[in-house]
Amino acid sequence: MSVAAVAQKYFDALEVKQFDVVAGMFADDIVWHQPGDNRFSGTHRGSGAVNAMIGGMMEVSRGTFALSLRSAPMVNGDLVAAEVRFGGEKEDASMAQDGVDVMRVSGDQIVEVWLYSSDQKAEDAFWGPLA
Repeated sequence: MSVAAVAQKYFDALEVKQFDVVAGMFADDIVWHQPGDNRFSGTHRGSGAVNAMIGGMMEVSRGTFALSLRSAPMVNGDLVAAEVRFGGEKEDASMAQDGVDVMRVSGDQIVEVWLYSSDQKAEDAFWGPLA
C-alpha cells in the first residue's frame, strides 16, 4: 500500500470512528507527539499508550470527538501532512478547530505522528489540565 493510501485509510477510519482499524494501523513502537498543556499532551510511546490516549479523548468528550480531512493528504517521501478539522463536546464545553497532522509511514503502518492545533489554548481548556 502506498504512503498516500495508508494515510487515506487512517483518516477514513477516524472519520467514521472505526477505532479497531485505526489501532491496527499503528506500529507497536509508534511515537505520538501530542501538543499543548493538557491531560493528553506529551510524547506517547507505543501503540498501547496511543490507543489509551485516544480512548481517553473519547471518554472525556462522551464519544463526540471527531476528526475529518479538509483536503487530500500531501505526501513527501514517507511523510504525510494533512489539513484536518477536529472537535468534540462535553457537558460544559465544546471545541471545533483546524489543525495539521503530520505522520511518518513505514510499510502499512504509522510509526510517528506530530499534531498541530490552530488554537492550542482552546484545546487545552477543553481537555483539561495535566494531572
